[in-house]
Amino acid sequence: MGEYKNIFANKDVKRFFILVLFAAVLYAVSSMINLILFTFIFAFLMDRIVQVFSKRLPIKRSIIVIALYIIVIGALVYGISAYLPVFIYEIQQLVRNIIRFYMRPNDNPVINYIMDTISRYQVFSYLEQGFSFVLGYFKNIGKLGLQVFLAIILSLFYLLEKERLQNFSHKFSESKIAPLYLELQYFGRKFAGTFGKVIEAQFIIALVNCGLTTISLYFLGFPQLFGIAMMIFLLGLIPVAGVIISLIPLCIIAFSIGGIAKVVTVIIIVMVVHAIEAYILNPKLMSSKTDLPVFFTFIVLIFSEHFFGVWGLIVGIPIFIFLLDILEVGDKKQK
Repeated sequence: MGEYKNIFANKDVKRFFILVLFAAVLYAVSSMINLILFTFIFAFLMDRIVQVFSKRLPIKRSIIVIALYIIVIGALVYGISAYLPVFIYEIQQLVRNIIRFYMRPNDNPVINYIMDTISRYQVFSYLEQGFSFVLGYFKNIGKLGLQVFLAIILSLFYLLEKERLQNFSHKFSESKIAPLYLELQYFGRKFAGTFGKVIEAQFIIALVNCGLTTISLYFLGFPQLFGIAMMIFLLGLIPVAGVIISLIPLCIIAFSIGGIAKVVTVIIIVMVVHAIEAYILNPKLMSSKTDLPVFFTFIVLIFSEHFFGVWGLIVGIPIFIFLLDILEVGDKKQK
């Protein structure tokens, strides 16, 4: 019995079992994973924005929080009411154009070779799954809207009572479950310092990529630009793979409106935007710990998509970075 006590007295062993217990709890509430992730993302991103304004404006924090949430909620309501029907229509047109191009025979041997390669590797089946996922979300728009609304409300109350919540949770450090609380506090800080920052960086990179690419496509005369912009932004949340996936429909649309010359132009534009991301945005926004080899990136994305679905493509890399941080991979090298 004493040997078991000595084993569990080891800090690393204890942290491992607490992490496994926490993962098991998350798995048990997997039906609420959307609400949990939405709440965390909203709270983290809004907290960062509130911090920026609090440093520059001599205004009470609660007033800044309420003002920012009024702006965000107003923008969401306006955007959904004004642009959701347009977005759905443009996505439908985009899918029809891609299907029409795919079904139409081509005399160009290069295009035929590319289409055969795409068919061989079942790329269109992945695109079909992605569109089915999006359409499925739109079918359950009421449920998704309720989850987003609850996440916004929860994140609002968290930011309004952040200091009070911290004081309240600190009481657990002097309770009977103090050892468990201290370890969870350790994981919470690590999680916010890695997962949260990587998610924040992915959002900024996706916005910049979307803006630069959409402006370039506007001058190229692309149709259904709003739907394409939303597709680029959503796929931009997927590290590395999102650029490759978005390139396929973009090239198909480019060929249908301007032939090979426009396809080459689109590829050059995507390469330039990706270079800006890789050599300017990533070094500024990501720490050295997130500089994963491309092979590891794709392996993590494949497994995270298999276990967590589309959410896995977005949160797979941040979770992997969090685990690397827990294991202190790279810390000694940095020191």
